[in-house]
Amino acid sequence: MVLTGFLSRDFKNIRRNPLALSNSVTIIVTVMANNVQFSIAVHIMAGLAYGCDEGITSTNLAMSVNTSPSFVRRVLAKLSRAGLVETATGKAGSCWLAKDTKEISLLDIYEAVDAPRAFFIHSYNEQKNCPVSCRIKAALEKALDKTQRAMEESLAGISLAQIVSDVKKR
Repeated sequence: MVLTGFLSRDFKNIRRNPLALSNSVTIIVTVMANNVQFSIAVHIMAGLAYGCDEGITSTNLAMSVNTSPSFVRRVLAKLSRAGLVETATGKAGSCWLAKDTKEISLLDIYEAVDAPRAFFIHSYNEQKNCPVSCRIKAALEKALDKTQRAMEESLAGISLAQIVSDVKKR
């Protein structure tokens, strides 16, 4: 929900007439698709690492992820460009990890697939008469940058080996 055209004078109207709020509120519903490439990439990497010494096909990985082999191949291409996996093309094509699981962090995978930032600042236009509207983006950007750095530091401290170990425990 976004409050638009909401000025301090409107507070007086609301106290006198609560229905005045309905004239001052615009409801905007936005459905954002979640980018799941990071979690799918981790799933693929764990699949490659899970007790597999030889290559595995994109079709096998797609069955595990429950998606299409072509989508898995697009993710694998990104992981390959980042040097995290190696692939062999052709009818008997397969893929395998390019590094030991202890050497691959979740941050490596996150960066390889160009995963989006954890949070985005809305793109609504500023309401010139509202000081919060005019300054919120700059204030919030500082906090979200700090949060993003903390998340990335956390991902850097978690190896693919840890993820595979947790998968094997369950």
